[in-house]
Amino acid sequence: MDLLKTIMVAVVSIVSSMFSTGVRLLRLPRSVALAARSLGSASATFNLPTIRQELEKFQGGSVELELDEQSGIAVMTLNNPKRLNALTGKMMVDMADHINSLERWTAGKGLVLVGTSGNFCSGGDLTFVRKALHYGEEMAAFQHNTLTRLLNLPLVSVALLQGHALGGGAELSTACDFRVMSSSARIGFVQIKMGVTTGWGATTRLVRLFGRQKALALLTSARVFSAEEAATEGLVDHVLSYALQHEEELAECKKWLASNYCCHDTDLSRAVKSSVVYSDLSRELVESLANERRVFGQFWGGPAQKAALDAKIKHK
Repeated sequence: MDLLKTIMVAVVSIVSSMFSTGVRLLRLPRSVALAARSLGSASATFNLPTIRQELEKFQGGSVELELDEQSGIAVMTLNNPKRLNALTGKMMVDMADHINSLERWTAGKGLVLVGTSGNFCSGGDLTFVRKALHYGEEMAAFQHNTLTRLLNLPLVSVALLQGHALGGGAELSTACDFRVMSSSARIGFVQIKMGVTTGWGATTRLVRLFGRQKALALLTSARVFSAEEAATEGLVDHVLSYALQHEEELAECKKWLASNYCCHDTDLSRAVKSSVVYSDLSRELVESLANERRVFGQFWGGPAQKAALDAKIKHK
């Protein structure tokens, strides 16, 4: 318990130095108290509960969450098929609520973000956009909070990109740890064609992922990539087989996630993910190494290590 308190204080200190107290900072899972929960907007003028109430007025679509206690892999589904799963205000609130649930789900170690009916997400629902033209910065603050918490979950997350992953849809994909793409899908940061810049945090995440020059190229060219091109550019981590129907791709994506990144002890997996988040947030070598040492000490000599030693699996 003393270790958890120490880590909590350290993370709060880091996040407090980066962001104002106007946004909720963090809530840590019991199993691993390392992940920063909410980084949100830097401005204290944004009241997230008030913004939430306003966004809820823009109805349409839904976001659904399914938790698989046996595998530890959750599926979050964007459901607005008539609009290619474009997000409404109500869907943004749904997603924020589901992130709250995932932060409390101690049995989880993986998450797939997917759209329904063979499409990922085509950005913001234009009906919602037209009605909310006065509310851009507030909506962005809410999405920054939600998607940063998504990225910092102690779960390994993957976006399954099918059909359209354009504009805001491409932005959503960068809030996951990995991206798996259907062979027939398209992805592109086309915001500049629509007369706007990124509003859901993708510029910040792209610079962190790829560096300044490549982020600039992706955002100013508005290029739309095929699956093969996206893989070559490093935008996606795996391209699914052409032989798969879109109904089969979710199961294949879950299998890819489970076999590659969610096949070990749940607490260890969560600790590794949260340590990576901590290191990314701290940016200080000494502080990051100190945290890594604390977490290592927590698991050294524990049941998972002893089981691995008994099984003699090191060189298998």
